[in-house]
Amino acid sequence: MTVMSNGSSAGRRRAAGAARRWGPILLVVLALAGCGTSRPVQVRDYELVSAQTFPFYRIYWVGPEFGGLPLSAVDGLSGYISSVGDSVYYGNCVRSKGIFGGGSCRLPLQVTTVIYHRHSNQALGAQRNIVIRGVPAVVYDGGRSMELYSGHVAIDVFSDTFEHALRASQQLYPVNAPGSNKGELPPPVYCPGPYGPVGLEETRVLANLPRHVCQKTLKENEFQESIKRSGSTSP
Repeated sequence: MTVMSNGSSAGRRRAAGAARRWGPILLVVLALAGCGTSRPVQVRDYELVSAQTFPFYRIYWVGPEFGGLPLSAVDGLSGYISSVGDSVYYGNCVRSKGIFGGGSCRLPLQVTTVIYHRHSNQALGAQRNIVIRGVPAVVYDGGRSMELYSGHVAIDVFSDTFEHALRASQQLYPVNAPGSNKGELPPPVYCPGPYGPVGLEETRVLANLPRHVCQKTLKENEFQESIKRSGSTSP
């Protein structure tokens, strides 16, 4: 009995020593991981108002909760970065923003709305062009991210699974303007210029955008190319 008691005491001392040595490191690792198991904190009323009164363009969200998780943060006017857009976040691991969402930890859902500027989607990597809610869209990041084109903006949906991203994309509506999560979204006033194969449905939607914007964009591109060719062949 004495031997067992001494062994148990030694074991407890070793465990206590290990806790003192590794405890602070584990805390740092958990902090860097970003996503904890604690329940997300719901966004404060005054923070939500900052999104509801955002003045520059429509910001999209999926309502006060998503899959049982409350809206936990918004950028609003104070967190607005014009080159990146304005975001709403569902979950408990808000990180930095970018074309692949919330940094090193995956939020259950982040929706970023940004003024669209013409660009190539090639940087998104492997992707698929589709139609969601009646507007052109692209799926990328292994299906976990989607970008929808509507009005003057692009709506980026970053999630942890394809199922969550698709469900959120189908439920989008403005937080700072009248709108509904049913029916089609407003069509884009620009031509998104998808990268890669475009199917029949996407081709039809692009061809029928307001003011024939894709046809005009194609003619502009052809004109610019002809100018470049003539410049390169001139003496």
